[in-house]
Amino acid sequence: MKAAIMRSGSLGLLVSLAAAPAFAHHPMGGQTPQSFLNGLLSGLGHPVIGLDHLAAVVGVGILAGLAARGIGPVLAFSAAVIAGVAVHLAGIGLPAGELLVGLTTLVIGGLVIVRSKLPPMLAASLFALAGLVHGHALGESIVGAEPTPLAAYLLGLFVVQSAIAVAAYIATVALVRQPSRGLGVSAMGAIVAVIGAAAATAATL
Repeated sequence: MKAAIMRSGSLGLLVSLAAAPAFAHHPMGGQTPQSFLNGLLSGLGHPVIGLDHLAAVVGVGILAGLAARGIGPVLAFSAAVIAGVAVHLAGIGLPAGELLVGLTTLVIGGLVIVRSKLPPMLAASLFALAGLVHGHALGESIVGAEPTPLAAYLLGLFVVQSAIAVAAYIATVALVRQPSRGLGVSAMGAIVAVIGAAAATAATL
């Protein structure tokens, strides 16, 4: 009974975090960065503070680790995120963007649960789509920034999410070599999927 209550409370917390406004997932408290340092800190902090994006980044790293073809897909995802930010800054809208963020995270988590080893072309397509969607959502926080803090933001964003995803990749490669620990990968996929489902649900409220 106690365990069930704890699980319900954890799920509720995830939903609440996923439903939090975008400005709450921003190191500058919703303020547009005004300097190189502010831009860099914002870029470094954004993937960590935004639970849905963090889950997607970790999920991408795990999927790349399951395929064990190197970190190329991870870097491609990070590049796609930057492209998504650029698309947003160019004034190109994305209908139901927050919903798509949740759904892509959910799909990534589902693929991790079944421990899918995606073919290279399919992986590239999925990561590009997910990266563009997530980058477009993240771009809202940097609209109106001057070139210097904007460049710093993009640098920090690329570096930190790549580092997180590469760490997930390395951990996954190590885990799959030990069948007894394989369930840990699926458990991580379940967490990613739940966060994605919570974010998608929050987007429809």
